[in-house]
Amino acid sequence: MQDSPLCLSVGHLLPYSMSESNTTDFTNPSTFILLGIPGLEVAHVWISIPFSAMYAVAVLGNFTILFIVSMELSLHVPMYYFLCMLAVTDLVLSMSILPKMLIIFWFNSREIDFSACLTQMYFIHCVAVMESGIFAAMAFDRYVAICNPLRHSTILTNPVVAKIGLAVVLRGGMLALPHPFLARQWPYCRTNIISHSYCEHMAVVKLACADIRVSSYYSLSMALLVTGMDVSFIAMSYTQILRTIFSLPTKDARLKTFGTCSSHLCAILAFYIPALFSFLTHRFGHNVPLHFHVLMANMYLLVPPMLNPIIYGVRTKQIRDRLLRLFTYKGTNIFSWCSGSQTELRAEMTGDMVLGPRP
Repeated sequence: MQDSPLCLSVGHLLPYSMSESNTTDFTNPSTFILLGIPGLEVAHVWISIPFSAMYAVAVLGNFTILFIVSMELSLHVPMYYFLCMLAVTDLVLSMSILPKMLIIFWFNSREIDFSACLTQMYFIHCVAVMESGIFAAMAFDRYVAICNPLRHSTILTNPVVAKIGLAVVLRGGMLALPHPFLARQWPYCRTNIISHSYCEHMAVVKLACADIRVSSYYSLSMALLVTGMDVSFIAMSYTQILRTIFSLPTKDARLKTFGTCSSHLCAILAFYIPALFSFLTHRFGHNVPLHFHVLMANMYLLVPPMLNPIIYGVRTKQIRDRLLRLFTYKGTNIFSWCSGSQTELRAEMTGDMVLGPRP
């Protein structure tokens, strides 16, 4: 396998000692070198500002959702269980890549241990598959709540929610497991410079001096299979939801429910579109500028963890009300926030969305 022009062009920009040490023959290096965003090295400090802001919002927002839902017994229902699962996956996703990325941007510390790189690779792909599954589960929950509200509590019982969550976790863990094992078996004999800001699977295995078609085909088939299944399920759920929305008796009810569903769809699209762009660009986007590809690959891992707490948390009436109470009544006992019963909460979830706002 010959050195690509990219590797050569990057090598002459590095200090002589680094270029020399990372382009000589070796097998299975102890460390990799992450370049950050190739071509935009001079702007790394400026790029780190919005990235840091997104990281702060993601961590603060998702921890807030977990705290509020755990304290509010009235929120212990399927919709908020799935929201907590999404918050946990968003936190793991953000913490898997952002700390190391910011270290690269701020301190130019680009080395990452070989085993740490494979671990990061596994968590990124595992959590991405899990997040896709949670979006599908949340779409199913909204479908039942809007299209069949009277049976919502009997269909989505706590054991059923637990089984769905377990299936999502097992699917993500099993489908992502071959990535680090396949990457570990290849020999890396010419360079250990990764033209990326994190250990993305294809960015790593492309450095191998071997036939990597197995890794490439598995990664592409997994992405298309998972995305195809989940997007198809989400599309069917929201098609039924929209049919129910347009059959509602009042215009206000239709607008209110459609506004809720449209914000959820925006969160879903913000995850899938950049993800598919990144996966497909590795195989077919040879004319796409590298810095643009890496930025888009970062966006699908950074933007959803920031947007999800806003869309699913701040725009959800129950969480917004409890959050306002937290800041308004600082002296009250946090365990006494809830003033409604489980039945009232379900009425808010289904009645407001299906029958429109109460007079």
